[in-house]
Amino acid sequence: MSKKPPRKRDLNNEERQFLGAVARGDVGSVKQALAEAEERFIDISCKDSLGRSSLVIAIENENDDLVSLLLNYDVDLEDSLLHAIREEYVVAVEMILTHQLKKFGEDYLQIEFKSNTFTADITPIILAGHIDNYEIIKMLLDRGYRIPKPHDLTCHCDDCLRGSLVDVLGHSRARINAYRALASPSLIALSSKDPILTAFELSWELRNLSEMENEFRAEYEELGITCQNFAVDLLEQIRGSKELEVILNHDCRSPDQDEEKELKKLSRLKLAIKYKQKKFVAHPNCQQLLAAKWYEGLGNFRRKPILKQLTVAFGILFGFPILSGIYMIAPHSKFGKLCRKPFIKFLLHSASYLSFLVLLILVSQRIENPFFFLFPMKEEKKISELRGSPATIVELMILGYVIGLIWSEIKQIWMQGALEYIHDMWNIMDLVTNSLYMATFTLRLLAWLQVRRERAELNPYAFEERKHWDAYDPNLIAEALFAGANIFSSLKLIYIFTVNAHLGPLQISLGRMVSDIVKFISVYFLVLFSFACGLNHLYWYYAALRAEECEAGITHSCDIKYRSFANLFEILQSLYWAVYGLVDLEHAHLDEPHKLTELIGKLMFGSYSMIAIIILLNLLIAMMSNSYQLIYSQADEEWKFARSRLWISYFAEGATVPPPFNIIPSPKSFTNMMTLFKSLILSHTAEQKQAKWTNVRSTVKNINKREIRYQYVIRNLISRYIMNKQRPQKDEMVSQDDINELKQDISTFRFELLTILSDNGFETPTVHQAKTSSRLDRMWKNLSAATEGQTETLMEEAGLDEE
Repeated sequence: MSKKPPRKRDLNNEERQFLGAVARGDVGSVKQALAEAEERFIDISCKDSLGRSSLVIAIENENDDLVSLLLNYDVDLEDSLLHAIREEYVVAVEMILTHQLKKFGEDYLQIEFKSNTFTADITPIILAGHIDNYEIIKMLLDRGYRIPKPHDLTCHCDDCLRGSLVDVLGHSRARINAYRALASPSLIALSSKDPILTAFELSWELRNLSEMENEFRAEYEELGITCQNFAVDLLEQIRGSKELEVILNHDCRSPDQDEEKELKKLSRLKLAIKYKQKKFVAHPNCQQLLAAKWYEGLGNFRRKPILKQLTVAFGILFGFPILSGIYMIAPHSKFGKLCRKPFIKFLLHSASYLSFLVLLILVSQRIENPFFFLFPMKEEKKISELRGSPATIVELMILGYVIGLIWSEIKQIWMQGALEYIHDMWNIMDLVTNSLYMATFTLRLLAWLQVRRERAELNPYAFEERKHWDAYDPNLIAEALFAGANIFSSLKLIYIFTVNAHLGPLQISLGRMVSDIVKFISVYFLVLFSFACGLNHLYWYYAALRAEECEAGITHSCDIKYRSFANLFEILQSLYWAVYGLVDLEHAHLDEPHKLTELIGKLMFGSYSMIAIIILLNLLIAMMSNSYQLIYSQADEEWKFARSRLWISYFAEGATVPPPFNIIPSPKSFTNMMTLFKSLILSHTAEQKQAKWTNVRSTVKNINKREIRYQYVIRNLISRYIMNKQRPQKDEMVSQDDINELKQDISTFRFELLTILSDNGFETPTVHQAKTSSRLDRMWKNLSAATEGQTETLMEEAGLDEE
């Protein structure tokens, strides 16, 4: 038999009076009861029917004198510290912490207590983080309280395994409670040397947790938004461009010794883009600095009339070959330095890509001479239709462009890293497109070599026209791949639209819709495959019979409609094209008098059409509409974030010359190569080693200098943030807690007045008597009436109902 829990002891009359005096704020009676506790059989740690001890009641009433008095008589603390933190009673928290230090010494951090109000994972610092009280958090941190970082969700240590097996919900709730405290802005501001970086990393970690632990997705997403808003609030406190540059360019790991070069890196802003801190990146402070660096070196270009801006832009677009050549020859000249500016670099690369698209259009129109408008040439109509025909001038120019694009992607992977490179879908699209182009040129080369061998062997197939080619001839496969690559290349032009305020949100919405289509396809393919299997089982015999009749010469059976349900692959195609209305009910008709089979087949075809067209297709439309509305509800933020990603990609040093000029070795590349060889050869000499150590010391000193400057700015931002947060709001409403506190103060004042009158010789009744003297009764009634009138006024102003 299981043991019954011990029955709770009932309070005696003295204990009830003691707790009542605490609740009323009668300090004199409480002091007398504490002094006579043994004689009057009072347990000073007794609890009322709600499980509250005298100390907890005093904390809830926020009575400083009672809390101090009870602590002096060493009542049991239990979870009183947590109650004081929950009530945001700073004075009581300080008194309890001081009492703990006197009573337990340095071991007060290891105190374990049981609480019916709070779970076992709630510690004082975690609870303080939940309420985000700056004073209490600072007090606890100064006394050594810390929040241990929760283990990873996939951790397999003994504690995590035990927690998952014994109490899964408690283990998950403990993790959420810890992260809710860690996401407290006040805790981050007080405990982190780099609060902005901490907010970024914690927000990203919470985003990943929301995807991994779907049961608590809403809680994790809310905490992630809290971290993002904290970083934005710190950014709001910046008061000048100097502070803004220090914050957005800070990178303690950077070994760059050139301060001017360091201020152009925007390392912290790049990190915000990496962690998808959209509010931070789209903030006006960040956007202003980005715009200033984007148009750097162009003077008042942004303030010029639109006609002059277009004139300058088109001049750079059409003159990009000349500017690229100047930079390759003289990179340190006036025009060479101009080409390194972000906006000019963007125009050069855009002009280069537009020229590449023009060459693709020429190939698609079967124009082999790129200068046909200047030097028209007569060409044989069918020379390009021969197998293994040599590459034309336009195709060779495209090959040069493709090599230049591939070299640009290789340099980008080298600078960013492969992991960061593949996180951008546009980079994956470039990788696929370049792979298709290289496969195309490889197949064309193989076809040319194959045709040369066939002609040497006098094989007549080498001179056959296109209509007689094999279905899987390398030339045909190459043309199919080239056509697909052209589509991707043209769509890449959408990426440039990001700089425009009107087309940018449309481009973002298109990306979201693509993800919706991918989700939709998974459901649609399941429905498609299910009906295809059913129809294949129903129609396989009749399709095979029509095929035999066609081979026997029966013309009627050779109709293409009988091939719609010939096999599983044909049925999948037929059902897919039926969505667009290209396959009708006639394809399900049978020549045999099998009415039931035909009826079932038509019912299956109709059911598929209803599910695919009416239900799934409208579901896709709803999903795409939702994505569109979501983007446009925050269009400005989404567009500025996407534009910032585009701008940042042109701020980095290098990759100034666009394709195909980047594959031509320049004097600058030879100079850099010679410098590299020289450093490798002289790296083992004594002078070089001494210079290396000098460089290291200078780098460390420079990093320390930047870190000191950054910490100075961060401290100023934190100070402004805390002052702004602690400033009382003018429109703050009066709460019920304020009214209760006022009532407690009045009650305490009443008993203090009784004590003062008694000490001065007035005849006053004891506080435990049921009746009071008429004089005191009138005084109390008048005071209560006046106070209640003020209370009602406060309640009316606060919009609260009188209880």
